[in-house]
Parts: sequence; structure tokens; C-alpha cells
Amino acid sequence: MARALQAAEDAAANGEVPVGAVVVVEGKAVACAHNRREKACDPTAHAELIAIREAGAELGRWRLDGATIYTTLEPCPMCAGAMIAARVGRVVFGARDPKAGACGSVVDLFIPGQFNHRPAVVGDVMAEACGMILRAFFEERRNNAKALVSSAQKSRLGTVKRKQSLWDMALHGVRRDGRVRLKASDSKSDVGVTPPGVQIPLSPL
Repeated sequence: MARALQAAEDAAANGEVPVGAVVVVEGKAVACAHNRREKACDPTAHAELIAIREAGAELGRWRLDGATIYTTLEPCPMCAGAMIAARVGRVVFGARDPKAGACGSVVDLFIPGQFNHRPAVVGDVMAEACGMILRAFFEERRNNAKALVSSAQKSRLGTVKRKQSLWDMALHGVRRDGRVRLKASDSKSDVGVTPPGVQIPLSPL
């Protein structure tokens, strides 16, 4: 499970949901993988499915009789179905998945007599460590999302304030450089023309 946790950490470093899986046959790890849905743009690219495919390629057979798959998160229905199809001998998982777990949390696809194969199941192995990395990942993602929203709101507020300032200047006849804009309604006497009957002395020069 420690190796699966390391794979989960690699997933988080690559922006993937931190789930890792390792397939072990006769005490030897034959495949190790982590989630790659974002990078591969593939909704089926779960750690368990990738590990099962890689194990089959490494062993040269699709049947994984006697294999144990370690995964940091309770398998979803898709991955549990693949484990049944691959005849995996034992499934060991860490944290439970209350939203999509197929080993009892939401559904249980490994109930005896339900399918033509049933692997042995061991849950809650290093559950705290497996759950902690998931919680930290999603907390960071939520904080980043909040920061983006806050930044966008501040940007919109600044735009509104700038527009209001321009409107105020236009309303009061003030240009951006601070000079007063001449209004069409202003008379000549309002803008500095000598009023009738007023004489201005000539310059001595």
C-alpha cells in the first residue's frame, strides 16, 4: 500500500485525483499506476484499470489469478467490474468512497454468488493516510477556486468603479486631464470673452 500511496502522490503532483494502485503477483509488483483521466482525457483512466492493463501486458495474459491489487481508494463499480473480469484474487483498498465505492459503501459488487468470480476483499488498510492525501488535494482545489472567484470579483469591481468615474467626469464636464470641458450651453461671456462696456487697458509693451 505504501507504494500505491507514492503513486497517488505522483498523481496529485500532476493535477490528477490522488489515487494509486499496485498489482502484486507472488510477492512481486508487476504494475503500478495512478489516475490519468485529466492528462489522457479518458474517463476510464482510473489507477486500478491502468494497473490491470499493465499487469496483463507484463504477464502476457488477461487472467490475473492469484494477483492482489492494492488501491488507495475503494474501487468504483467500473474498476470493481474490471477486477471481476480479470479474475483478480484479492483486493486491498485504503480509504472508503462514500460517493462511488463498490465494496460496500454505495454498492457491493463482491457479494458471494452475485457473479462468476469473487475476489477476497480487505478494506481500510492505511485508510487515514489514503484519505488524508485526498482531503488535502480537494481542499487545495477549493481554495484555488475561491481565490480565482475573489480575483474575478475584484476585477469586475475595479471596472465598475472606472466606468463610474468616467461617467461622473462626463456628467460634470471634466476631462481626464482635469480641464473643464466647454458645454454647448455656455455663453461666450462664461468662457472669458470681455463683457460689453468693459475696457481692458493696453499693455505698456
